[in-house]
Amino acid sequence: MSSSIASRSIGILLPLVVSLIVSGVVLLVIGKNPLDVFSLIATESFGNARRIAATLSAATPLLFTAVATAVCFRSGVFNVGVEGAFLVGGLAAVFLGFTLPAAWGFALFPICFFAAALIGAIWLYVPGILLAKFEVDEVVSTLMLNFIAVAITGYLVNGPLLSPLSGNNVTPLIHEVAYLPRLMPPSTLHAGFLIGLVCVAAYGFWCRYTPAGFEGGLIGLNQRFSRAVGISVPRTIVGVMILSGVIAGIGGAAHGMGQMHRFSDGFSPGYGFTGMAVALLGRNHPIGIVLGAILFGALASAGTTIQLFSNIPLDLVNIIQGTVMIFAVVELGRISLRRKKGTANAG
Repeated sequence: MSSSIASRSIGILLPLVVSLIVSGVVLLVIGKNPLDVFSLIATESFGNARRIAATLSAATPLLFTAVATAVCFRSGVFNVGVEGAFLVGGLAAVFLGFTLPAAWGFALFPICFFAAALIGAIWLYVPGILLAKFEVDEVVSTLMLNFIAVAITGYLVNGPLLSPLSGNNVTPLIHEVAYLPRLMPPSTLHAGFLIGLVCVAAYGFWCRYTPAGFEGGLIGLNQRFSRAVGISVPRTIVGVMILSGVIAGIGGAAHGMGQMHRFSDGFSPGYGFTGMAVALLGRNHPIGIVLGAILFGALASAGTTIQLFSNIPLDLVNIIQGTVMIFAVVELGRISLRRKKGTANAG
């Protein structure tokens, strides 16, 4: 048990250490002191309550997208469509948030979140059933659905749902009663962060204590053995895809109702793809996901401020993120190889 924990810890920390070394070399080349720069990044991310709130706010969408990704990756399903489910779920919640009567008050919260979860589930049910029944490659189908989600939401936000009071690319604001409460006013940190932590905790419980979680993990390790002991692989695949869509849709609702308060063309700057990296670096473990989300949230938060108060290029943060992403791709390759071996053995 201790060796497993040590191995998992090394897997989480190694990408960060290597990324710091790489970015440190780049800083030395351009004549900057790496220790001073890293100290500035740490200060801008965690230096006081306001900065911590900004970091946690930036990490909030990643909690949802990372869990939505981990649910599938842990089961050997390479779902890269969390971005699309996040978008359509967010738009569904925002649409109800400004069309339903404001007099409904707090009842708007469960209605909007339920709608987002339902739309997200339907969105990823399609590639799930295509994989389970017809063996359609899920990477291709979910990636294509991301483009479709961008196209559909882009059309709606620039057409039928365009706000008459704004320039372009945005919907009307949701009713103020549908705003998620702020946790540390006047910061943008909102109750969606707590909902994200609940999702992470529920994911951990699902993995450890439920039959569906156990079966998903077993299928991810060895499909041949799973079939031999009577586990329905197609049913589990469809189930994890639906669950992934539910979580991603809820994440979109939390972002729309807590952060944006409307939907726009820039609603998600790639939260679904960053969530993939967070899940892979965290080894699909709840604690690893929380730490990874905070790490990327810190880089995003600090990156926008250090450029204002210094001549450090924003590209430095991109270098750190990019180096970490490389390790995520390597981890994805390992999972893919393990799945191919299991499929070959099954044949």
